[in-house]
Amino acid sequence: MPHAIRIHQTGGPEVLKWEEIEVGGPGPGEAKLRHEAVGLNYIDVYHRTDLYPHPLPFIPGVEGAGVVESVGADVTRIKPGDRVAYAGPIGAYAEERLIDADKLVKLPEGVTTEQAGAMMLQGMTAWMLLRRVYSVKPGDTILIHAAAGGVGLIVCQWAKALGATVIGTVGSDEKAKLARAHGCDHPIVYTRQDFVAEVERITAGAKLPVVYDSIGRDTFLKSLDCLARRELMVSFGNSSGPVDPFPPGLLAQKGSLFLTRPTLFDYVATRAELEAAASELFEVVASGKVRIEVKQRFALKDAADAHRALEARQTTGSTVLTV
Repeated sequence: MPHAIRIHQTGGPEVLKWEEIEVGGPGPGEAKLRHEAVGLNYIDVYHRTDLYPHPLPFIPGVEGAGVVESVGADVTRIKPGDRVAYAGPIGAYAEERLIDADKLVKLPEGVTTEQAGAMMLQGMTAWMLLRRVYSVKPGDTILIHAAAGGVGLIVCQWAKALGATVIGTVGSDEKAKLARAHGCDHPIVYTRQDFVAEVERITAGAKLPVVYDSIGRDTFLKSLDCLARRELMVSFGNSSGPVDPFPPGLLAQKGSLFLTRPTLFDYVATRAELEAAASELFEVVASGKVRIEVKQRFALKDAADAHRALEARQTTGSTVLTV
């Protein structure tokens, strides 16, 4: 019998239970997938803690990669033996799973299964941020928080390839060195530097056209102070907790600012959108413009340890759960 991590009650990492599951065969439009690598993401913590509620019990995880074992009726896009990956349907923390075949994309030769397991959610999130939410142009200066994290390292490299100057916040000198090696021109160690003052200094008072903030409560208001008039605040995560309520008039007071709270799944809702996102991601990875580096590996059964490391900010870059 295959195994999976299941959650029967929300809470700390200890609620992640390694259990036998029954998968069965694929129905019409489905594929049966044998995972080889599953990505670790902060949204998994949000699901585990009930910040993003999900009916109990459930198998967490929203991205993975592996090999198709069988397909159901009417599935022609993929076949058994294909290497595939996905980001989206919850249930990735499993040795095997059934999944809507239309959610899967084939992997090109230049992308390993481990890379794909680590990059689909983070990489397509970077695509969404840089190519759709705000289209980064040569000459732009941007700020990305958590620049040494999974999304952060991809954003730094991709934005640099697009011709931008990249400012990034990190938590230590070691993470600053890592971010700089991945295209971050100005890493700011937030534990001893005021990132608003540093943005003012780096831009000579001009400030920024966009801030990408996955931290949430601890950085949100100060991030607004980094923006030039009429520019865009992108809040796409809550690793320090959800943003406290604030009056919309604050955006006017700080320069008629724009605010968006995007989620990837609204940007890859159709098959055409998914293929566009995956294609651009695979292209920048295959070209070498973006390196997907797996910095941590945990056995899938040890997912609780992976969550503890993630929440303690002990991880950098991408982390995979190996199957």
